[in-house]
Amino acid sequence: MSLQNAGKSDPPMIELQNVTKEFLKPSGEIHTVLQNIHLSVAKGEFCSIVGPTGCGKSTTLGLIAGFEPPSAGKVRINGEELKGINQRAACVFQTENAFPWKTVIDNVSLGLRLHGMKKSEAYSEARGWIEKVGLKGFEGHYPHQLSGGMRKRVALAQCLITQPEILLMDESFSALDVHTRHLMENELLKIWEETSASVFFITHDLEEAIALSDRVVVLTAGPAASVKGNYAINLDRPRNVAEIRFDRQFLELHEQIWNDLRDEVMASYANTNSA
Repeated sequence: MSLQNAGKSDPPMIELQNVTKEFLKPSGEIHTVLQNIHLSVAKGEFCSIVGPTGCGKSTTLGLIAGFEPPSAGKVRINGEELKGINQRAACVFQTENAFPWKTVIDNVSLGLRLHGMKKSEAYSEARGWIEKVGLKGFEGHYPHQLSGGMRKRVALAQCLITQPEILLMDESFSALDVHTRHLMENELLKIWEETSASVFFITHDLEEAIALSDRVVVLTAGPAASVKGNYAINLDRPRNVAEIRFDRQFLELHEQIWNDLRDEVMASYANTNSA
């Protein structure tokens, strides 16, 4: 499901209202990571967030996941203030999240079994998702027997089998080689278009953000990062992420967003060197 299918009267699936996040340094000083963040993601929308290193992208994801509360402001999920862990969300991180001593089918079915589903039923569901992510025939393999791209497919199946309303992804494909990365990006889009999940995707790669998303949000350099730019990506779907990068409209969007992002990257670099 894409953003176009979301009901116009629906509240945002994710909404950050005037959110600030502060941490206490060992020295006793207050470090402000995010300041006065206003951001919303509609039901079924694919939103990517980009910005220089240290600007608070992962902190923002953590707030949406409920790992940390905001220091000020509110995080709302489907119109309700988030208090505690976000039960509507599933996360795919850069690091591996499969248990090495469990087979593919055991890893993929684990979420359902933890929710009380019988093993036979969970296995049946898992086989469907394993096939959907292109791993049919590997049900009995262990993570160490799989390539990096295949382990990412396991991670996607692990998350999506629980039918989350929100998918949170933090640099999920950054460790993959470029060809495997493109395959995984296309796989993600294919599966996302079959669901109603809202996706919040963190990446350092502006091309990846544009190729995947309905919208790209640019954060300023930290500390006290805020939203600098908010860009609608009106490229036709379905998309092939490797080919869409040569589209004239894609190149125009890239130039426009990069003009915003470049200044923040340079500011971050200057701040790091002066620290």
